Amino acid sequence: MTSRQILLGIALMAAVGPAAAQSDVELPYWASINVDEARMRKGPSPDVPVTWEYRRKDLPVKVVARFETWRKIEDPDGTTGWMAARLLSRTRTAIVTGGIQAMRSEPSLSAAVAYRAEPGVVGRITDCKDGWCLFDVKGRKGWIQTDHIWGD
Repeated sequence: MTSRQILLGIALMAAVGPAAAQSDVELPYWASINVDEARMRKGPSPDVPVTWEYRRKDLPVKVVARFETWRKIEDPDGTTGWMAARLLSRTRTAIVTGGIQAMRSEPSLSAAVAYRAEPGVVGRITDCKDGWCLFDVKGRKGWIQTDHIWGD
């Protein structure tokens, strides 16, 4: 096998890997955009019109359907369309909804407020239990009620 064939095989595995991993997950499931710019399309093909362009890495989306290497997604505003699976990650993220929300030191309303998050703030979720999720916004962590985020 030549070095060119090996590199081609590695590139092919990298391109197919995320889509294959996502094809085993039961629908619907949560995902996040894993690139700085991603396009939503009317259908599962690069030849159909773009309906929206996202410029927000880690934005949570809900995957509601699959077609080959394409995923039909719903964004936090309820907009649906198709996105290439390679643009998505299974990293759990969420976006703050409603007004300014408290991020608490423990998953309890009586716990101290560690930070406050404005609507539209996106963070990573590492743990959820009893109506609370541990929310990490660029290293600032706190527990937030699931009623105040989209993407849990």
